[in-house]
Amino acid sequence: MNVKEKLVTAGLCTTALISLVILFIVVGYIFVNGIGAISLEFLLESPYRFEQGGIFPQIIGSLCLVAVCLLFAVPLGIASAIYLAEYAPDNVVTGSVRFFVGCLAGIPSIVIGLFGLVFLVYYLGFGISMLSGGLALGVMILPWTVRASEEAIKTVPQAYREASLALGATKLQTIRSVVLKSAYPGIITGVLLGVGKAIGETAVVLLTAGSGLESFLPRSVFDPVGSLPVYVYMLATQGHTSAAFAATFGASLVLIALFLSISVFALVLRNRYIKRMTGGRRG
Repeated sequence: MNVKEKLVTAGLCTTALISLVILFIVVGYIFVNGIGAISLEFLLESPYRFEQGGIFPQIIGSLCLVAVCLLFAVPLGIASAIYLAEYAPDNVVTGSVRFFVGCLAGIPSIVIGLFGLVFLVYYLGFGISMLSGGLALGVMILPWTVRASEEAIKTVPQAYREASLALGATKLQTIRSVVLKSAYPGIITGVLLGVGKAIGETAVVLLTAGSGLESFLPRSVFDPVGSLPVYVYMLATQGHTSAAFAATFGASLVLIALFLSISVFALVLRNRYIKRMTGGRRG
């Protein structure tokens, strides 16, 4: 390894370490300031008098919003990716679709929230509700799901398709039984990126799902729901007491823990699937 390669390697290593240090500083700061607020009462009670009480409705609301979001975005995103990767001809129209999907990924979340407010809440009449919030979040993460799923499908070797077709399987059977199974790990990774965006989103949820301070659990998808990101925003901007400060960091810590738990669960499933696909060998 010459001097230039050593410098490049050292620079890349330093950049990675800086990113890791920043991550630990942010998470560590939230942990130090929020761990004192964590208790069974904080996790299992409802909020009252603004900064008093717990965050149980907010935890359930965040999980419900993510569930509605994924139920909308994942099937639609994977179906779109299958069409783009397996059926769509390589022409200007397909290129334009991919371009606009990329543009949708870059649209500011406040714009998507405004769209959800006007179209879902008012025009379709869903109101400020779990359904409106979940669908708006689904629109936000849809391009991430489409692009990640398409790239995962494209990485499946063409020989797999040819072997399946040679054995008499139809193209649809090949896609369902061979391509999607091989692309599953990459698709899961793309879905996790979307979950990370959805579970921490504030503007979209604030405009479509509720104030974040709801003290009740939703009984249907048409009820407003509390959410941890909006709860943190409300306390951080309007709370001026030590209790509000502690609750803000406590809720932030729970939000991080929720995302990590979902990510670990998905990664465990992915690794078990890869291990089974490779006959016990790690992929």
